[in-house]
Amino acid sequence: MGFLDALLGRTKPVPPNLDALFALPSAAVTLQVATDFKPTGTGSVCFRATEGRAFSDIEKDVRDLLNMGENKTPVEVSKDSYGFTWLVCHHSADDIEGLVTDLHAVNSSLENGGFGPQLLCTILSFRDEARRAAHQLRLRKFRDGIAAL
Repeated sequence: MGFLDALLGRTKPVPPNLDALFALPSAAVTLQVATDFKPTGTGSVCFRATEGRAFSDIEKDVRDLLNMGENKTPVEVSKDSYGFTWLVCHHSADDIEGLVTDLHAVNSSLENGGFGPQLLCTILSFRDEARRAAHQLRLRKFRDGIAAL
């Protein structure tokens, strides 16, 4: 960042630390031990889709990659009312490491394709015996946390 940028208040976006996603499995174990919340095997990546062939090619490649292999549940893609796209992955509840690896692949593909600023967050879902939901968040631009719903 140059002197003029600092003077005018312009800042460079902080690059994401995508490897921090690999801390989620151990955090999930801590959550299980401290509470009754257990992983559901569902996780998602939220991003703002852009127009153009480059982005649609990356999105198609990610879907193809995540749908490869035997006994894979197809990846779901949906849009919310705010214009964000949610890519939802499903694994067995005891395969949280595999789920995090898939979610990391999505984040890395978007980042390597130059679409890192479009990433919003990565979420892992949990439920307790009473079927209450909690979501472990890995936010790209903000602080991480847990949201109980």
